[in-house]
Amino acid sequence: MDIIIQSLGFKASDALENFIREKLGGLKNDDIVRANVTLYKGAAGDPESDHCEIRLEVPGNDHFVKKHSQYFETAVNECVEVLTQALKKVKDKQIDSKQADATAIQDALNEATDNDDVELEDVVK
Repeated sequence: MDIIIQSLGFKASDALENFIREKLGGLKNDDIVRANVTLYKGAAGDPESDHCEIRLEVPGNDHFVKKHSQYFETAVNECVEVLTQALKKVKDKQIDSKQADATAIQDALNEATDNDDVELEDVVK
């Protein structure tokens, strides 16, 4: 997975960039192509002025999260937690879909054994 980090209006430290890479490296999904991370500071009077945006590029729909906090590290943690939940939800949906397909095929095969005239290709379709 490629990780692209942009810091707008300031120079991000190596420690912050390494922290981001470590957190994003913990995301367990082989489908992730790229992670685009954008860091920027908000208004000076706002106590939660550090903003983090992460876009995960995956086949199909990309995942996008935007969080703000007093510190960039906290905002990054919050973003990664939300992305972890989103990836888990997508994976669970895929598993449920595959299990439903397997059940439908099994039911069709059971019916096919009752009717010897049915071809296997007809059952799978």
